[in-house]
Amino acid sequence: MTTIEHEPTDNPLLNRFWVQDEAVIDQHLAEQQQQPVQFREENDASSLGLPWPGGWAVVDYDQIVHMSKNPEIFSSGNGITLLETPPEFNAFFSSMIAMDDPRHGRLRKLVSRGFTPRMLQKLEDGVRVQADLIIDQIAERGECDFIVDVAAQLPLAIVCDLMGVPRSELGFVFDQTNIILGASDPEYVPEGGDVLGALLGAGAALAELMTSIADSKKGSDSEDDLTSILVNAELEGDELTSADIASFFILLVVAGNETTRNAIGWGLHYLTQNPDQRAIWQNDPEGVGATAVEEIVRLASPVTYMRRTATQDTTLGGVDIAEGDKLAMIYLAANRDPNLFPDPHRFDVLRDPNRHIGFGGPGPHFCLGAHLARREIRIMFEQLFERLPDIEAAGPPDVLLSNFIHGVKHLPATFTPAG
Repeated sequence: MTTIEHEPTDNPLLNRFWVQDEAVIDQHLAEQQQQPVQFREENDASSLGLPWPGGWAVVDYDQIVHMSKNPEIFSSGNGITLLETPPEFNAFFSSMIAMDDPRHGRLRKLVSRGFTPRMLQKLEDGVRVQADLIIDQIAERGECDFIVDVAAQLPLAIVCDLMGVPRSELGFVFDQTNIILGASDPEYVPEGGDVLGALLGAGAALAELMTSIADSKKGSDSEDDLTSILVNAELEGDELTSADIASFFILLVVAGNETTRNAIGWGLHYLTQNPDQRAIWQNDPEGVGATAVEEIVRLASPVTYMRRTATQDTTLGGVDIAEGDKLAMIYLAANRDPNLFPDPHRFDVLRDPNRHIGFGGPGPHFCLGAHLARREIRIMFEQLFERLPDIEAAGPPDVLLSNFIHGVKHLPATFTPAG
């Protein structure tokens, strides 16, 4: 566990904002609801060697929904983080999440073939089997690092199964995704190291793996994994390149794996902090599971923000926005908006309605894998309740130093050993 002292800050666009105490974070975000669209110039991205001229922090739920529904004004095509990334990043980190229509719509339609009800049911069966295998590995120990041993293992295995990646590569994929999303954290890329080189290296390594797998599946109609579907499909006359497929794989293992991993990790933390809510869910896992999962995603908001770029001069929340300005839609703040969520800081497994935007706002970029993520979170906790019923966090979460991912690196957990 890496412990580093950071100066306090009220700026949610800074990495160090998110490693402060949870109560401090919530207090600052509540204060910013009074001025929900603010320009922030200060930055702490110098370690990445990338410029960041600043951007607008948007914390209001209604404004974020408005932005999400109007992609012609608030574009995704210029990048999804506030950093000014070099062109070589596009080779690895610019899948459909960083595209605008019509290209985005055509690619999303094709990729959605991997998320049909039939495919999701097939994956759900695999989720339950994999959850049991994960529990088998820790059951007799009585303690574990819940993130490394449990939360990270499930979504990684499911994403790799979806894409036809051999299980033998899971450890390799896990290490590379940690570098990509943890580049600002010294545990994954040491201070003084070549952060930019590490990012590009991890992207290149994942791209090489997927390119090799994709090439082996060209011309085959006997496999139904998503890579086989993509590599043998045409995108309205445009054949998908190996780079397209590799970039999409990186999106899945980063977005699909890391966000579900962090939702599961924060979930155990919230359940440990709120034993009354845990009892409600544990006593009726089937009846409460759906609302409990939504509440975990609301509070955890595993993707802290997504950037949009203004395509024209406009106004937002009474503030003038200039063409070319960057705006950060801070989902975690919006998911604590008291106008939408009564007693917003309370963890309530029966909260209904719960119109959170933990999977992104409504519009063309709503998370394609949301249904799969919900199933993974629900099934993992169902199996834990059944097999390790007293598992709980044994300490505070070790939070990732990142303004983009609301991540947990480590979370000690204890339970009564079971066979």
